[in-house]
Amino acid sequence: MNLSRHLPGWIGGGIVGVCLVFALLASVIAPYDPLRNNLDVTLQSPNETYWMGTDELGRDVLSRLIYGSRYALTIGVVGAVLGLVGGVPWGMIAGFYRGRIETVLMRVVDIFLAFPGMLLALAIISVLGTGTINVIVAVGLFSMPTFARIAHGTVITIKEMTYVEAAIASGSRTTRIIFRHILPNSLAPIIVQASLRVATGILVAAGLSFLGLGIQPPTPEWGAMLSRGRMYMHSAPWLAVAPGLCIMIMVMGFNLLGDHLRDRLDPRLRNQD
Repeated sequence: MNLSRHLPGWIGGGIVGVCLVFALLASVIAPYDPLRNNLDVTLQSPNETYWMGTDELGRDVLSRLIYGSRYALTIGVVGAVLGLVGGVPWGMIAGFYRGRIETVLMRVVDIFLAFPGMLLALAIISVLGTGTINVIVAVGLFSMPTFARIAHGTVITIKEMTYVEAAIASGSRTTRIIFRHILPNSLAPIIVQASLRVATGILVAAGLSFLGLGIQPPTPEWGAMLSRGRMYMHSAPWLAVAPGLCIMIMVMGFNLLGDHLRDRLDPRLRNQD
């Protein structure tokens, strides 16, 4: 029973691990230069030379997919880290001090959470412009409210614990209470959310590129490849199917891993093992 329960988590971890290997060793694994045009082999179907075929400019699709994993992981992970670094202190300050500070800070969070994530990312990228760095910033900014909300609720719960109340009553410094007692006990839900936000960031980044607002061609980014490939759905369906599957598999991997981390780190769920 335990094996079947944890199997999705192991599958998710395996998917993430494989994606990391492809991203880190792309220059070694990829059989061709992802940016090299070869007009003699345009729109080749998958074969023994080009395992996933070629695109309209004769570029190897497999090589572009492998290099594309770098951009997907970089945007997802760095964007989630930015959201964590900005959102967690915001929520912890609101939850610890309460009162007017909490009201002001959390109303700002509520305003941002009122908008769908993709719409918020579109608004941010329309101000910042296209490009890898701006997409990462957009993913980080729209992730911040979620981290702030989780940190806020967690801090409120932990602050009512006896050991925290004793530390406050004994006159311990605020920074000591936060970093020694509250933050370590708040990490579990934050870590779980970070894994899930990586998946969301990958999906949003691909969506922005699909709409032409993210990473621009000829950069081998999955969303941009999917957008370009949809024009050849009848004559060369692999151009759209391959990047679409890559996005789906990587997002599924991080979601399964996040669910597994939640099961392992949440005491209520862990005790059911």
